[in-house]
Amino acid sequence: MLSRGGKLYCHILIVNVWITTPKSHDCRYKYASRREVTMDSHCVGESDGLTFCLARPEDYDDVMAISQDIYGGNDYLPHRYHSWMTEPERVVIIARRDRKLVALESGLLVDGGETVIVEGLRVCPNERGCGLAGVIQRFVDGYIKKVYPNVKTKRLTRGDDPGPEKLSKFRLLARRAVLSLWGDSEGFDSFVSGLKDKLVVSNESNSSSPLVPVKDLEALKTLLLDSDLSSRLQLPGGAIIQDWQPLKLMESNLQILARRNLTWFVDGSGGKPLFMSFHTPPYPIPFNGGSLRFNIDLYGTDTSLAKKALTAHLNSVKSEIQGLVLVHIYMHQTLWADLKQFCEGHETAVRQLRDYWEQLFLEREP
Repeated sequence: MLSRGGKLYCHILIVNVWITTPKSHDCRYKYASRREVTMDSHCVGESDGLTFCLARPEDYDDVMAISQDIYGGNDYLPHRYHSWMTEPERVVIIARRDRKLVALESGLLVDGGETVIVEGLRVCPNERGCGLAGVIQRFVDGYIKKVYPNVKTKRLTRGDDPGPEKLSKFRLLARRAVLSLWGDSEGFDSFVSGLKDKLVVSNESNSSSPLVPVKDLEALKTLLLDSDLSSRLQLPGGAIIQDWQPLKLMESNLQILARRNLTWFVDGSGGKPLFMSFHTPPYPIPFNGGSLRFNIDLYGTDTSLAKKALTAHLNSVKSEIQGLVLVHIYMHQTLWADLKQFCEGHETAVRQLRDYWEQLFLEREP
């Protein structure tokens, strides 16, 4: 390994290798018998014919090029990529083969540095199903363990059930039900008005348990660090999951939540609330050529409070909605049927996007 002009030059001798897989995967690779690989300071290693580097802002276009059809158009990364480049305690690693970007994965250090949340995994379309995802996952696991030796747990959330074989590699901590809706800005206001009317007719808007916003950080800290909160609200795996990021109820994670610009509502009937909710500000996604995504997280099992919280969150953003919007509402499984029924009857404005589905919360050792 030689150093020239601030760059590392590695001369690597690689024998000719062919990997044959079914033609449908189009996964045959051939490596040159001898090549010179230039490793800039942001590159962190090589494995399986790939060069791994820390992602940079200028990699954005290449990352978007491999992100076709990710999450059915619900991909958050086009909106968040540049903020990931500067987010504290986040690692974003890309993999290149012969200078072409072919995969990405990210990890965020949380829980006081003891947990890494892995997210953002993607592989270029013509190499999906060929084992490349496993290669970058193993590399990122090893890199994080080396750079952050205090990490004890790897956590992730996913929106599909991978089956018993893959699940056996993890501890399944919780499942949350997801209600997905979609509509356009023209009908969104009437949809919210219809929900308000339903609350009035059922007298739930005047029930003895009002919902109040939480804006003061000290008040939020008192709420979240209450040792009884997890059992009262039946939090999934004893954590809150903010836009797919699971976080333990501990003070160091409050700094992460403070960066998210969340809007909170809580059961205001007493000092020991039975319901809590928040939403992430709407953000653009590629769906249908360009849409908004709006995520609402509900915690607790009281149906009346869940309906009021859902209405409050939708009402608070209705002026921000432009064009098509996808609303994803995450909740305890016992709430799903009632909230689905609550949102019905407005199909000309907002309708159900997909049938019942779940968010899985998983962990394992890194």
